[in-house]
Amino acid sequence: MPPKQSRHQQRGVSQIAGRLRLRRDLLARQRSAIADRPRIYGAIVLLFFALCCVIAWPFVHAHLQAIAVLDLVANKQVPSLLRDITLEPVDSTVLTLPLPSGPVRARLYTPKRNPNAPGLVVLHGVHHLGMDEPRMIAFASALASCGLRVLTPELPGIKDYHVDADTIATIGDSAAWLATQQNNHPVGILGLSFSGGLSLLAAANPRWHSDIKFVTAVGSQDNMARVADYYRTGNDPRPDGTIEYLAPHEYGPLVLEYQHLSDFAPADDVPALREVLRAHLYEDKPAEKQAMAKLTWFQAAQAEQLMATTSAYTRQLLHDSEERHLDYAKTVSPTGHLAHLDTPVYLLHGEADNIIPAAETQWMAAELPKHTLKAELISPVISHLDMDGLGPTALDQLRLVHFFALLLHAAESH
Repeated sequence: MPPKQSRHQQRGVSQIAGRLRLRRDLLARQRSAIADRPRIYGAIVLLFFALCCVIAWPFVHAHLQAIAVLDLVANKQVPSLLRDITLEPVDSTVLTLPLPSGPVRARLYTPKRNPNAPGLVVLHGVHHLGMDEPRMIAFASALASCGLRVLTPELPGIKDYHVDADTIATIGDSAAWLATQQNNHPVGILGLSFSGGLSLLAAANPRWHSDIKFVTAVGSQDNMARVADYYRTGNDPRPDGTIEYLAPHEYGPLVLEYQHLSDFAPADDVPALREVLRAHLYEDKPAEKQAMAKLTWFQAAQAEQLMATTSAYTRQLLHDSEERHLDYAKTVSPTGHLAHLDTPVYLLHGEADNIIPAAETQWMAAELPKHTLKAELISPVISHLDMDGLGPTALDQLRLVHFFALLLHAAESH
């Protein structure tokens, strides 16, 4: 028989056993904690991922909307899943804006599910159909279907192929009108072609500063005199000192001839010649033929000469007219007005634009403060205003989508 243990020995054995049990329990808890660690880490990762999704969703959503908008503008079918996520039905109403600068016809596009959506003023370029131009309607409708309240005011001067300073007031007053409909929240402006440059001048004017949240200029002028010189020479100077030659489209010099026609023809001949040039700019061949038939032989010779925009004679006339209107050119040129502009600006231009060359956007970007210029893109995907650029890559397409996503994100934010 083993010897009987003393009370002291029994107490020691009990203490040792207790320590062993305590160590065993501690090891078991450690093993359990180690076993649970992957599950805890997984839960933390999932929580972090969910948080990132919530934070990033508005920006991701803006990119999906941008894809849908660009598909609609390019007359492509928007995938049904993308349409369900990004697009909503839109109501449109034609109205007359009672602006301080004078009543103006306009169309208001409103998302049916969000009648108080953030506002965006979209301005047409030089085109006789103005706000009724089919591409304009498609573009404004696409933007509104993304949850924006879009106003497209008619710009009488721009519609009649006149780029003049009076349009600046129409732009600024239109933005102010829409801001009042938005509980005095400022609204974005998106100006196409020459309207984009005039929109920047409106934003630079203290009168409308508080009404304009941001300006997007698409294919716009910085210096009208430089653009006029380009129409005559084809030389496209850049801020870095280089000069690229790009054959100008006849549309540009014809607009200048039409606006200042008295510089190009005797006063008595101007009405008849204007009718011909108007039909030519409208691309209305029957009307142009009919107007030409009414001309005298001398007027017909003048009309043919004016439409020969690359001839030495016509280029000299363009030069002389340009010199007469240097002061006018300053009134429709953002250059010199951008250095202190604190309104956010987004600049987009077609790489091969031969109506307003892309260097104009580079000049604007060079003058704008860094904190003001939010995005600048010169893209081969677009030409002047159409999405028919030559040879764009997938990366070019992604850059354009990202640009519009930034724009939509800015427009949707209050």
